[in-house]
Amino acid sequence: MTQSLPPLNALRAFEAAARLNSFSAAADELHVTHGAISKQIRQLEDWLGLRLFERSGGRVKLSETGWRYLVQIQDGFDIINSATAQLREPSAQRRLVINSTPTLAMRWLLPRMGDFQRANPDIELRIATSDRDITRLDAPFDIAIRRGPGDWPGYVSQPFLEEWELPLMSPALLERHPVKKPEDLARHTLLLADTRPTAWPRWLTLAGVPELKPAASLQFDHFYLALQAAIDGLGITLGPLPMMQHELNAGTLVAPLPTPVVPVRGYCWIVPRSQMDDAAVNAFCNWLERCQAPAGQSASLPDSVSTPGRD
Repeated sequence: MTQSLPPLNALRAFEAAARLNSFSAAADELHVTHGAISKQIRQLEDWLGLRLFERSGGRVKLSETGWRYLVQIQDGFDIINSATAQLREPSAQRRLVINSTPTLAMRWLLPRMGDFQRANPDIELRIATSDRDITRLDAPFDIAIRRGPGDWPGYVSQPFLEEWELPLMSPALLERHPVKKPEDLARHTLLLADTRPTAWPRWLTLAGVPELKPAASLQFDHFYLALQAAIDGLGITLGPLPMMQHELNAGTLVAPLPTPVVPVRGYCWIVPRSQMDDAAVNAFCNWLERCQAPAGQSASLPDSVSTPGRD
């Protein structure tokens, strides 16, 4: 069996360079020189008889063959990593690394995590946030949360949370400048986010005012900043529900226009195929599917606001 395995040091160099998309970054991570990484990858390519990187003008780029190979061998590295960790710390508390998009982690996941930890005291959670594609992450994870469904070779995924959008604003701002119809938004500042560039145009089109020009706009590089700006009364954001249900229930935000309700892509949990037999992973994924709202609350809008699919 060992005769069919490629050189393991070369395989390690390739995995790091492909994952980090950089020979230099791989060299830093593995504490070797750039030349050593390049030599190891050449050795692996010669052993395979295939080109894993495209080289042009001193630059390298992962080839389609290299991309497919990376996805497949990462399962093997994950299995080795998990087995080694369990062997070295058999009595240690099981740690799950959850990689989530930042807004979902802050507004939906963190307020609910206490319930999971009380029910699973032997599982320690480590939360990391990123908007990057899961195949481009710098660190391994047990469970990722991303919008989906998507095409993730080598992973198992399942939808667990639907989402829809409505304009949200602070009660104080609504009292100063009432909003009773979509055209009233022209007197307000609209809060925009680089991470959701099509949200407002989509909603305004469905509301029948595609050419509406707001009094002003504020642009943020991330959506959670736009949400906080809405809470602070700086303008109106196009907010996600049920993610912002707590703010609606608490009265820190209101939804002045009940329609149109715009469904958007929901969220999926994503797990490396090699981890699907892990009891802790299954416990967290099952909990996500059950956990639609904080204890004692339902993932619904106030009576004046309809939900997707309702008249």
